[in-house]
Amino acid sequence: MREERRLVWRVLRHWKEIADCGRFPRRDEIDPWLRGEDGANCLLIAVGWSIELSHFIVVGVNLAGALCATDTLAGVLLSSVPQVVSSRRGLMMEGVAMLRRVDIRYRTVLLPVSEVGATIDYVLGATSYRSLRVNEVRATQVNFRRLPMPRIARNSQP
Repeated sequence: MREERRLVWRVLRHWKEIADCGRFPRRDEIDPWLRGEDGANCLLIAVGWSIELSHFIVVGVNLAGALCATDTLAGVLLSSVPQVVSSRRGLMMEGVAMLRRVDIRYRTVLLPVSEVGATIDYVLGATSYRSLRVNEVRATQVNFRRLPMPRIARNSQP
């Protein structure tokens, strides 16, 4: 099988390999991705005891500008954490946002991470992006796609 070139799909495949074994990945299992070549476009969000208190704890160098007050990519990512936590499944999004005062077209995947298996403690994100072309429309619509529920989440449903 040839190596996947697209970051979002590559990270999703690694996450799914663990989740298909019946549990969410632990942070120590994803830390190597955050330090590896893909880490420049990855981030980790700690889920707060109140979902509104969730915050970035690891941000790759290519996404660091997303934390600036004038950029909106950070807002898009943080605002999607409740969907990942409540549905207990990954979320893929595509849209247009601003990063370092430049309009970008992005694709991101947000994936639940758990230290003990049931509670979602973190959300792993991987984002690829490019500058918006001159002739592209800056639409504000974000396209969401819920990913299939992993076995662990299906088994723990009430």
